Amino acid sequence: MAAEDPSVSGVSGRYATALFELARDEQSVDAVRADLDRFEAMLNGSEDLKRLVRSPVFSADAQSKALAAILDKAGIAGTTAKFLKVLTANRRLFAVADVIRAYRALVAKFKGEATAEVTVAEDLSDKNLDALKTALKSVTGKDVALNVKVDPSIIGGLVVKLGSRMVDSSLRTKLNSIKNAMKEAG
Repeated sequence: MAAEDPSVSGVSGRYATALFELARDEQSVDAVRADLDRFEAMLNGSEDLKRLVRSPVFSADAQSKALAAILDKAGIAGTTAKFLKVLTANRRLFAVADVIRAYRALVAKFKGEATAEVTVAEDLSDKNLDALKTALKSVTGKDVALNVKVDPSIIGGLVVKLGSRMVDSSLRTKLNSIKNAMKEAG
């Protein structure tokens, strides 16, 4: 399966594939994804955790003890906790972000889902998120998961990236187009 998807390759792809196959056999694909999402949120929110994960200065034993405490506090157990401990023991914890990304890609392919990266100027209401999901589903024919990022610098509108396609309807881009057209005109 990993060989079919170019986004799932290398060390992270092999680990993600192993985790996915184990989770699929245990029928815990969604639970593992939820645990990985929680761990990634913790990773993104803590510079100390990032340092622990990325730095080769920490021994495997030190990383293992710290990780065990973090997983207990976060309530991450079972397959996901064992997997993260294996990554640590094998000195591959530095690749955890890529493993999580590859795991998500495998789950999306397994479930027939697509993921869209959406950038908006301000938070969208649930009604607007549902409308966007519906519109993207009609285009792709698949259920679409949204990764929404708020970036006030786009002023208004939105930017949607879905696979290799991108639609930029941001106000910033439109204003830049007008500015360039005016420069060319004279």
